[in-house]
Amino acid sequence: MTIDWNAFSPWAALAGGVLIGLASAIYLLANGRIAGIAGVVGMAWHALRKGQGLKGQGERWWFIGGLMLAPWLWQVVKPLPAAQMVASPAMVAIAGLLVGVGVRMGNGCTSGHGVCGLSRLSVRSLVNVLSFMGAGFVTVAVLRHVL
Repeated sequence: MTIDWNAFSPWAALAGGVLIGLASAIYLLANGRIAGIAGVVGMAWHALRKGQGLKGQGERWWFIGGLMLAPWLWQVVKPLPAAQMVASPAMVAIAGLLVGVGVRMGNGCTSGHGVCGLSRLSVRSLVNVLSFMGAGFVTVAVLRHVL
């Protein structure tokens, strides 16, 4: 592995981590729930399917809107890096479905367990994060060095 030291930006990474942690802490204090993206999106979608619309779901939709708006706001400060697809659209769709299955099986997504769960010293989140990371390491090792 090589590191592109010209693109390495520890201060931007630190600022992003602080913002994510701060937003998660504020969400937890305001709502009494962790800010896992899968849970927030899942509950908002469930309310829509039950015909409740936006009633009682305001903070969830603001959260989702903030996630969608953030890249456009960032472009005001600095251009986004160029995206490069190295997989077919079908492979991306399959990967997305597998991630969704994993989120359901793991009772939450990587952001919920990694940011919020670990900060609360949750053993379940620690096991999940180790599983996510381990599966990722093994997948990359097999795809790059075995296949």
